[in-house]
Amino acid sequence: MAEGDAGPERAGGIAWGTPAARWTMTATVLGSGMAFLDSTVVNVALPVIQRDLDTGVTGLQWIANGYMVTLSALILLSGSLADRFGRVRLFAAGVAWFAAASALCTVAPTLELLVAGRVLQGVGGALLTPGSLAILQAGFRKKDRARAIGAWSGLTGVAAAIGPFLGGWLVDVGSWRLIFLINLPLAAVVLLIAWRRLPESRDPQAPPRMDYTGALLAMLALAAATYALIEAGAPMVPPALLIAVGVLGAAALAAFIAVERRSAHPMLPLDIFRSARFTATNLVTALMYGALGPLLFLLVLYLQEVMDYSAVQAGAASLPITVLMLLLSGQSGRLAERIGPRVQMAVGPALVAVGMVMLSRLSADSTYLADVLPGVLVVGLGLSTAVAPLTATALSSAPERHAGVASGVNNTVARAAQLVGVAAVPAAAGVSGTAGIAGGFGPSMLIIAAVSFGGGLLALLLLRRDGGPAPAPERPFCGVSGPPMSACPGSSAGAAASAGPGDGTRPDTP
Repeated sequence: MAEGDAGPERAGGIAWGTPAARWTMTATVLGSGMAFLDSTVVNVALPVIQRDLDTGVTGLQWIANGYMVTLSALILLSGSLADRFGRVRLFAAGVAWFAAASALCTVAPTLELLVAGRVLQGVGGALLTPGSLAILQAGFRKKDRARAIGAWSGLTGVAAAIGPFLGGWLVDVGSWRLIFLINLPLAAVVLLIAWRRLPESRDPQAPPRMDYTGALLAMLALAAATYALIEAGAPMVPPALLIAVGVLGAAALAAFIAVERRSAHPMLPLDIFRSARFTATNLVTALMYGALGPLLFLLVLYLQEVMDYSAVQAGAASLPITVLMLLLSGQSGRLAERIGPRVQMAVGPALVAVGMVMLSRLSADSTYLADVLPGVLVVGLGLSTAVAPLTATALSSAPERHAGVASGVNNTVARAAQLVGVAAVPAAAGVSGTAGIAGGFGPSMLIIAAVSFGGGLLALLLLRRDGGPAPAPERPFCGVSGPPMSACPGSSAGAAASAGPGDGTRPDTP
């Protein structure tokens, strides 16, 4: 890695179409694509993992949420770390960490070790994802940055789209362990390119102290909440323990807020929430993605365990959502620029809710074309309608100095909401207990439909009717993450993210 105070920006930056550009794009796309791929393939493998490791739905919830706990808690901090210690250095560290954690997942003989590997994967994902975009922003010359980030967004979208097919195929022809093993050769290629070809860059004005205390408290709060919600469905867990863990989580959250309020360089500047529009938009984000997480988690389980789909078939079942997002999100963003985001942010979650109600009627005798596909298409239309204007509004509602933080906050809210949804909804519907996936799937869909509809209603009530169009932000950004979408959270120093709402914004996802 070539060292420098501000990296290639001092020489004008990397020009598109040059060998340096190709090496940079290859490394960042493969690195981020590795993390995004894992976010989609793991869900497909859950039923096979359940049988192989002899676990229940509670164990599968931990496999899904172990990754999300550390990713959600650390993703804001990691942007600041990249700006201070070097974007390529942190990106490479994240790739190496992710590969090591994937190796642990590959050989894990027990549920506990697999969950530990997933937790460690979340740390690696939090390090490498902001770093990949920061490398593009700092590395490419100004006039080529949007093109580079747009290409990154599209290519990582392909990774998210092929994830279910690849994961399902690996599970069907080999083993669920292969979905983690494929990360090792990819990581080796990325690390070789990063070491030999990528010029280092950092922010010479980055704050000298990092908010490690805030990150640890955020992780503790998320982990405690996840434990209390997941284990609430387990009959052998004493209620007193659940209450104690819940109180610990609440105390950690209160301490996090206090630390962020007093810190000279907070991971999360609380004054960003003085904007009522920004706060309302993130509440809508929490409700919509809090419904989307359990939908994707439970649908794959239901298709394989009740409707007897293969892993490939179950993975492909939700592909129309990704296709619609890729095709329609840009048009939705442009429409929001003309008419304002309020209508789309209200209609989109409502459409998602309608799709979930349609899916709640699935049974063992249902067919894909007549029963599954219509609900999936309506969910995809709802997400395509809402996500681009939602993300644009979250970013444009924050002060310009907090543009990077605003993108990261919106991304983190979406991931944390998915985490809470996957933890809470199965227990609320009885999936973790007596009802099982067959009896609890329908009630689960109705619960999350109500949650998503509440998000649309909230947008209708809290966003001003005369607020006007959502202004296109001066700096680019990326959409909210979560399967099957991909993510590109901004760093706290304002690292770039993907194209704006008029340029084909695509939202998530791993």
